[in-house]
Amino acid sequence: MVDGAAPALKADALTYRFGERTALADVSFEVGAGELVAVIGPNGAGKTTLLSVLAGVLVPASGSVNRPAGRLTGWVPQQPALYSKLTVAENLRLFARLEQVPDPEASVELMLAQTGLRERAGDQVKDLSGGNQQRVNIAIGLLSDPQVLRLDEPSSSLDPRQRARLWEFIATLAQHGTSVVYSTHDVLEAQNHAERVLALDDGRLVFAGPPDAMDWAY
Repeated sequence: MVDGAAPALKADALTYRFGERTALADVSFEVGAGELVAVIGPNGAGKTTLLSVLAGVLVPASGSVNRPAGRLTGWVPQQPALYSKLTVAENLRLFARLEQVPDPEASVELMLAQTGLRERAGDQVKDLSGGNQQRVNIAIGLLSDPQVLRLDEPSSSLDPRQRARLWEFIATLAQHGTSVVYSTHDVLEAQNHAERVLALDDGRLVFAGPPDAMDWAY
């Protein structure tokens, strides 16, 4: 994050519990405008819980998530939340209306262009490849033109070629000022596609910094 610049997102002492189990324990960090931040850790470390709290899907037991006034956020869960029998464009129109986007048709056209799905606009989602379904999933998260986008394991079901295209797209979003926070269990994804890494272990933040400063044997 640029020194002196206001963070696009700030998490302050986030704690979340599932019954007696503490899934997040006093986690704090900031995300700068246009920054790519990877959240890594083993299964059960708290990655999805953290992304869900940042998205407002889960309410923390204590702590807070803050962003500058007027900043919109987008949320893309790991499993695509799509209607398989609707076309790509129909899915986008439906979610645009559900999110009360001011001009749904304009937003749909913009997302089709940005995600490279214009030629597939009339195809039913069930007929798309896994990579293109994930593009639609991300397009839905971008309908409101958010300044911050949260992605939970965005490439988990993709083949290597689809992954490469997805990360090219995500990098372009960041270059245009969208802050992207994504979870992954893939060390190479964090090393290659993040400016900063947040490492979780048993719900605790054990590292926050650039990839080349981290001990990857943690």
